[in-house]
Amino acid sequence: MDDTDFQKTFVDAFVTYSEEIAGKVYILENVPARVCQETGEKLFVLEMVDRLQEIIWGQ
Repeated sequence: MDDTDFQKTFVDAFVTYSEEIAGKVYILENVPARVCQETGEKLFVLEMVDRLQEIIWGQ
């Protein structure tokens, strides 16, 4: 199966975002994202990524 078999249908959803930095795992729940129904790929708007990084790096 190659990439052309996927339609990549994205839906709005709230997901769990996790990041490991220097041996610590940060988990943020209920993060808005676009999620591909076929692959599970998650897309975040730039402003959300900036905010997530502020939250994690501000710890």
